[in-house]
Amino acid sequence: MILILLLNCNKVFILYTDLQVQDHQSPTSAMASFRGLGHVDSHQDILTVKYLLTNPVANVSAASESASSSELPLPARSKRSRRARKKRIACAPDLIELEMQIIQDKTALHSRKGDTGSVVWKASVDLAFSILQHERFPSTLHPFLDLTQLKNAHLLELGSGTGILCVALSPFVRNYTCTDLPDLLPLIHKNLVLNFPEWPQDSNISLTPLDWVELQNTSPSNRSRVFNFNPVDLILVVDCIYHPSLIPPLLATIDYIAIPNVTTVLVVVELRAEDVIRDFLSCWLNVPAWEIWRIGKGGDAIMKRPYAMWVGMKHTGR
Repeated sequence: MILILLLNCNKVFILYTDLQVQDHQSPTSAMASFRGLGHVDSHQDILTVKYLLTNPVANVSAASESASSSELPLPARSKRSRRARKKRIACAPDLIELEMQIIQDKTALHSRKGDTGSVVWKASVDLAFSILQHERFPSTLHPFLDLTQLKNAHLLELGSGTGILCVALSPFVRNYTCTDLPDLLPLIHKNLVLNFPEWPQDSNISLTPLDWVELQNTSPSNRSRVFNFNPVDLILVVDCIYHPSLIPPLLATIDYIAIPNVTTVLVVVELRAEDVIRDFLSCWLNVPAWEIWRIGKGGDAIMKRPYAMWVGMKHTGR
């Protein structure tokens, strides 16, 4: 793992300043800067998520190059078609097409207070694309993605939502643990069965309820009795930072699960509210024994604006 930039909370202001400059400089800024809250399409019961991956060093056609990104959403297929293939891969040597389908619970988004995990969010789609692209066509530009280590890793995702990242990335890790509030587990269950019909038989995917607030409110002496996880190599936190009240329980959960000098934490955020991101980073820096780095900058960024990424690791003896 290569850690590129030591975190300084003053950098948060620069992040948002750069974001505004890029929006104004873009000829399509009016369209590009409007993303809504960041979900893909909350009106669809089933999203068809399509990825077109291209070899960056190959001489592909301009049409293929322009399509080498995630495209969302596509019309949902019939039930018969969905059963026939959970994920289609059509490929030429330098162009690979992957497709998956994700069930959403659009009713829960509007009826359950605070429920944001029942629909697909762009940050998860775009992170999956970045990792899938690197897995198919490895690049030296993103050395933090050590695919060899990833294959032997236990990845635990906080706030799995619909389970889209698990569907996309679980084939590349040893074990993948999805966690979220109990009310969201049935939706993740549906998407795992849809995309992996034999699940949970002979699967590396596990599904576990996890309420950050409940963990925070449980005394440290009793946490291991209530919340028990196999050792985790990578904690994935994607677009979970949006409300100040959730920052302390999220950090308590990360601090509890992380094994010093072993567990890496990868946090991906969509830059929305500057004060919330600043509060999260300030609070994380104040948790004892943690070291945090910003990943990627400028042209070397793994995910472009409006995203930012941080890596953290807990150390002993600090």
